[in-house]
Amino acid sequence: MEYPVTLTVDYPDRLSRGLVILKVLFGWLYVGIPHGILLYFYGIAVSIVTFIAFWVVLFTAKYPKGMFDFVVGYNRWYNNVYAYYTYLLRDEYPPFASEQTTYPVTLTVDFPDRLSRGLVILKFLFGWLYVGIPHGILLCFYGIAVSIVTFIAFWVVLFTAKYPRGMFDFVVGFMRWSLNVTAYLGLLRDEYPPFSGEQK
Repeated sequence: MEYPVTLTVDYPDRLSRGLVILKVLFGWLYVGIPHGILLYFYGIAVSIVTFIAFWVVLFTAKYPKGMFDFVVGYNRWYNNVYAYYTYLLRDEYPPFASEQTTYPVTLTVDFPDRLSRGLVILKFLFGWLYVGIPHGILLCFYGIAVSIVTFIAFWVVLFTAKYPRGMFDFVVGFMRWSLNVTAYLGLLRDEYPPFSGEQK
């Protein structure tokens, strides 16, 4: 069964050698600062919205669509920045936008008709135990591997202008897995996240 969170990063035929150097040396300046500041405040707003949504779901079993889209938008913007700057997957500068644009990173989370009241309490009280620990430990090791792969990919792109497809898919898989866990613990979905970054 396919998990109702979809992340697609279009594979580039070529990447700019000059841009990959620019990202590593000055990405913190022209990406990290402007996007980072805005995402910081957006993240605070998302925390408040999620807190309110918890109570709404608890009493109505529904996540308000406007709040849902607001939270998904944050994750979309965040992943656009990570795909460009942190993982070097794309050359196009990420938009300052939470809605889906023509940017080659696509994130969708299926909106649920209803959510479990009992499960929202379970996530709040014990999510750290039955999701945070098992997924967190595995994602920690996966993240270390992704850091190594990204470092190697930097040099490959620098000399060949290509991101090896296997490495690319490996990194995108990490992004998907992390997003699945975020969607579940963030109350966006009730389905337990798979221990995988694969997507059909």
